[in-house]
Amino acid sequence: MTTFLPVPDYHMHTPRCNHAKGTIVEYAQAAVDVGLSEIGMSDHSPMPNGFDKAWRMDESELDSFLAELEAAQQQFHGQLVIKAALEVDYYQGAEDYIQFLADYYDWDYLMGSVHFIGDWGFDNPDEVFRFETCDIEQAYCDYFKQVELSAACGLFDIIGHPDLIKKFGYRAPQDSEAVFEAENAMLQAAKKADVALEISSAGLRKPVKEMYPHKGIVERAVGLSIPFAYGSDAHSPAEVGHAMDECLSVLHGFGATQVVQLNKRQRQMFNFMDKT
Repeated sequence: MTTFLPVPDYHMHTPRCNHAKGTIVEYAQAAVDVGLSEIGMSDHSPMPNGFDKAWRMDESELDSFLAELEAAQQQFHGQLVIKAALEVDYYQGAEDYIQFLADYYDWDYLMGSVHFIGDWGFDNPDEVFRFETCDIEQAYCDYFKQVELSAACGLFDIIGHPDLIKKFGYRAPQDSEAVFEAENAMLQAAKKADVALEISSAGLRKPVKEMYPHKGIVERAVGLSIPFAYGSDAHSPAEVGHAMDECLSVLHGFGATQVVQLNKRQRQMFNFMDKT
């Protein structure tokens, strides 16, 4: 049986996003309890002009987030590395504000995610009904175009949950050439920008019951030497490290043996193969 070393979990949230629970210390203790040596707190960042305000921290909360994070870093010094990060929504026109966030603090990484197609928050349970009347194939193409642009903008270190649109189990036709090409354009943008993709266990806890991204994307990304970061997308301490081995097994199955490790926005590779 193949065994894997614990890798950094780079995706978790605090109650400031209004849909998570647990203090940073509680996340840190949960990480220690499951044998992790490094995590990253990457709560939903503020965005300009009240964008999606109900589902993210306010700009006025950035300093309290950082103060809580720095206190936890001190408390767990020598026991657990806690990286400072944000999960930042990408949409065209937000680039200047994203740069403002990037300059706000000496972050370890920024994760870019797409949660909207135009005005449609497609992963919001209150808006799932729109899948019933939309052109799902076109929605997938539009989604991957936005992810492509998020990778190409050069503002992020990791692209979060790269096929989030499948969250509720609505699927584009499996033989859709248009969706396949949209996925490939996203992968080429990630390759050109030298940005990592997230392999996320969160989808296993959602109606789709599948990790993000699907195995076809993982296989093509590994073939292009695009690196991955692992993330649980934990919204409670109990979810820290969720299904890590399952994600690493998929990566290993396509020939990958490393995930990214980030420090002050500088990347190195972390070998997850147990050579003992």
